[in-house]
Amino acid sequence: MNLGFGEVAIILIVALLLFGPKKLPQLGRAAGQTLHEFKRGMKNVMDDDTDENKKIDSK
Repeated sequence: MNLGFGEVAIILIVALLLFGPKKLPQLGRAAGQTLHEFKRGMKNVMDDDTDENKKIDSK
């Protein structure tokens, strides 16, 4: 799912029209924090899975 420059520009223009220039930075910051938390959670799940596999292999 690659977005080109045109698609990104259209999305930004629509977001600007819907939310206004004052809310847009707040929305971007919230989206970034959400993505960061999601990545951290997925990393923890992967690490836990790896730890469980090591325990099973050592038995």
